[in-house]
Amino acid sequence: MKKKGRIKIKKIFGYLVFNIIFASILVPFILFWGPFESLKIVAVGAVATSRHPQVVEAFLSQEEISRIMNSNNYQGSGNRIDLVSTEVITDKTSGITIEDIKGQSFKGKVMLIKDPTRVKLAVTKEIGVTGERVTDFVKDMGAIAGINAGGFYDPNGKGNGAFPDGLTMHNGKLIHNNVGDKAVNIVGFDDKGKLVLGKMNAKQLEEKNMREVVTFEPNLIVDGKPAITGDGGWGIAPRTGIGQMADGTVIFVVIDGRQPTWSIGATLRDLMNVFEDYNAVNAVNLDGGSSSELVYNGKVMNKLWNIFGERYIPTAFVVTN
Repeated sequence: MKKKGRIKIKKIFGYLVFNIIFASILVPFILFWGPFESLKIVAVGAVATSRHPQVVEAFLSQEEISRIMNSNNYQGSGNRIDLVSTEVITDKTSGITIEDIKGQSFKGKVMLIKDPTRVKLAVTKEIGVTGERVTDFVKDMGAIAGINAGGFYDPNGKGNGAFPDGLTMHNGKLIHNNVGDKAVNIVGFDDKGKLVLGKMNAKQLEEKNMREVVTFEPNLIVDGKPAITGDGGWGIAPRTGIGQMADGTVIFVVIDGRQPTWSIGATLRDLMNVFEDYNAVNAVNLDGGSSSELVYNGKVMNKLWNIFGERYIPTAFVVTN
């Protein structure tokens, strides 16, 4: 009887394992080849802009991916969702306020920093070898808070955040450049603490007295005007962004995602809408996905979706004491 019971349990276990494996194989085909166009748009937008775009490329041609990604940009602006924000921390001594935010499909954090000159860029000490965690950047800089900043390229396939992509500048010095004389969309602060966005090359960074710079895109708000059409074409995912109000206050936004019971994530339009609600005159998207993180007083304030914890990245914007 015991032997028969063990055999039955093994059969049930084998049946469950088979169905899990079968479902895992079937899901991508349903997403990318199925009849559900809206589901395909969301899936392609999310995966194609993640660190595994090859998954989409294995199922769809580059022409089809481009069609889907670009189709989002021509859709209507959609319904504006009222943002609910609740103040959770106010540190008058440091001039920092942190608020919880909630939209239709996401939850996140907003940090307001009154003095923009306190926002600096932290760069991994071992460029070309490995990146660092945001908590490490904050600690190393003797800072009080920080968020992930620019993206990285991965020539060795290690995914360890060793190489910051584009132009990277700290304290007015160019730290890393893998684009030569090419102009790229920079995200940075000049010597007056003003957030500057737009395409520049390395020479122009010096001419415009830039101090702390990374490279990423797209811009969300430029000179008070929204820059995103449709939903932005990048799907739904965890997001990080940085912006600035007219009075100089810097806005950090981190939105959780890929957690169905907590927060699915946000589109670029959702992220832009958050900055609009906080009266940003300039705002830009930063690296998202598993990089999205907000740290305050040594603690990770948002809910990371990566089961392995903090990601190793090349750069972070930190708030110095």
